[in-house]
Amino acid sequence: MAATEPSFFVRHEFLIRRLHSLTGIVFGAYVCVHLLTNASILAGSEAFQNNVYRIHGIGAILPVIEWVFIFLPILFHAFVGIAITAGMIPNNQNYPYGANWRYTVQRITGLYLFFFVFYHVFHMHGWFHFDWWLKIAEPWGGAQFKPYNAASTAGLALQNTLVAFLYALGVLAAAFHFFNGIWTAGITWGIWTRPLAQSRALNVCLAGSVVLGCIGLSAIWGARQVGRGEALEAARATEDRMYDFRVEAGLVQADSHKRSEDEESGSGEIAATPVVETRRSSDSGE
Repeated sequence: MAATEPSFFVRHEFLIRRLHSLTGIVFGAYVCVHLLTNASILAGSEAFQNNVYRIHGIGAILPVIEWVFIFLPILFHAFVGIAITAGMIPNNQNYPYGANWRYTVQRITGLYLFFFVFYHVFHMHGWFHFDWWLKIAEPWGGAQFKPYNAASTAGLALQNTLVAFLYALGVLAAAFHFFNGIWTAGITWGIWTRPLAQSRALNVCLAGSVVLGCIGLSAIWGARQVGRGEALEAARATEDRMYDFRVEAGLVQADSHKRSEDEESGSGEIAATPVVETRRSSDSGE
């Protein structure tokens, strides 16, 4: 009987696993920046909007950066992770050690993140920016985030308690998955090989996951506070003022895709600040 040829994964397992850990670190680094940016909403809607303007100020190269450093790494990492998880046999009952539990939780959080990231991108950005697609996505709760109305639209998108809960789980899952993955990658790449070094690295990584989790949860809490009542009205007024100044100064181009429908149609609750001199003095130092 002829021997069965090893699968592609088996033949290239060494390279695939190292690329898997490397892409996880790349995407995890992006998650850290992403959560820190979102947490700036705690400093006020103006601080958060400024950070969003800086990101979108990159211009036409932004989609390239997104695909190279975000989408492609996470897609590769996710699908390889699913392949690894498919072959996982939990043994926590027989060997209830911390490493076994962390291994199991790593796979569980990975599966949750696989579905959560797809949902998150749809919920906030709609996946695609074609006009015909947005008309389909928005009635289904997609494409809720508008970059030029960053704080107010993010806050409104997180008002639903169930959605906020799913985001909280996503933040905690990402924090643990990333830092536990760093610890595992350190062993895989031979960075910490001795038991004492591994123990110290584990403590640092667990502390990092707690810190990142708290940052992410605070961003969710801050957005929910901005998305209601007087805080929402103040955020819209600030966003209008900043947008008007940038359009008049030629710093950004008017773009209906990046503004909420209320602001584009002029039917929002708050009108832009009418005093041009005040607006200019406030924004000129940004």
